[in-house]
Amino acid sequence: MSFDARRGASPLGLTAMKKVGETVRWGVLAPGRIARALAADLSVLPEAELVATGSRDVDRATVFAAEFGGAAYGSYAELVADPAVDVVYVASPHTLHDEHARLAIEAGKAVLCEKPMTLDGDTTAALFAEAEARGTFLMEAMWMVCHPGIRTLLRLLASGEFGTPRQVHADLGFVVDPAPGGRLLDPRLGGGALLDMGVYTLTFAHLVLGEPEQLVATAGLSPAGIDLDVSIAGRYPGGATAALTASLTSQSPRTATVATEKGHFALPFGFHQPSRLQWVSSPTGEHDPESTWIELDEPVVGRGYAHEVLEVHRCLRAGALTSDLVPPAQTISVMRQMDDVRAQIGVEYAG
Repeated sequence: MSFDARRGASPLGLTAMKKVGETVRWGVLAPGRIARALAADLSVLPEAELVATGSRDVDRATVFAAEFGGAAYGSYAELVADPAVDVVYVASPHTLHDEHARLAIEAGKAVLCEKPMTLDGDTTAALFAEAEARGTFLMEAMWMVCHPGIRTLLRLLASGEFGTPRQVHADLGFVVDPAPGGRLLDPRLGGGALLDMGVYTLTFAHLVLGEPEQLVATAGLSPAGIDLDVSIAGRYPGGATAALTASLTSQSPRTATVATEKGHFALPFGFHQPSRLQWVSSPTGEHDPESTWIELDEPVVGRGYAHEVLEVHRCLRAGALTSDLVPPAQTISVMRQMDDVRAQIGVEYAG
């Protein structure tokens, strides 16, 4: 089954299809920290409205709805059954993404599912196949790909003016509170540096260099068996390479560079959501670099999550089942890359 983005109405009728200017109505499934960030950005978009929140704890849903608006439900089934909801944003822990995305898809809702979409590549591919078979829209919430900073970088690289990317460095990490109950350190919830932070660095390298030919990984594991720190060396088409790191134990630089034969782009702290880009070149061939700051092609809306929302809206208005910007092939590929890395470092999840 093909996972290419499809234009035109789906064979089963895309119930969430909207015309330009019509409000797209959102439902949040699992009102946690990341859901709060997305809901805040929804509130700054006049074309978006949060109409419902679903949680296994109705009190949590009620508190969330009181702040951001809409109805509150004490079950996910009630949320996806609400006829007012066009799109369900799945923000539950990794291990539950497949179950909850399927619940929404079976209800005929368009779905934006948090990254990583599932715990492995095969399950991710099957989820896209299910959405396509049912004629419903599905996209991974990889907001970095939709961010104006990353889109500006990719446009500049595609122009050829700055040379051919040969080397990528990317890092993302922070210190996680080891207190009991934390999702990031819990193997039952898909914890670990790779799935939460490494997914950004692998996706970044994939965007810049393409499909990797080889990944070699090493990691430090917790007593519970999840990866606390992971380093990945990658070889890409044409012999390009990448050095990628992720951490749950250190306040790492969180920067990225893309080097070409003409110089390098430097993305500062928070590389996955840059407010501007730095181009550093050595025009004389000597170590006498010149630096230029490049503004983004368009302003960042809200905290940056708004741009993945806008991409969902664009797709729904085009009658597409998938996004060209965050295509299934990319999501599945990065998931399989993480499968490879997990096998190398010895991280397994139940089931």
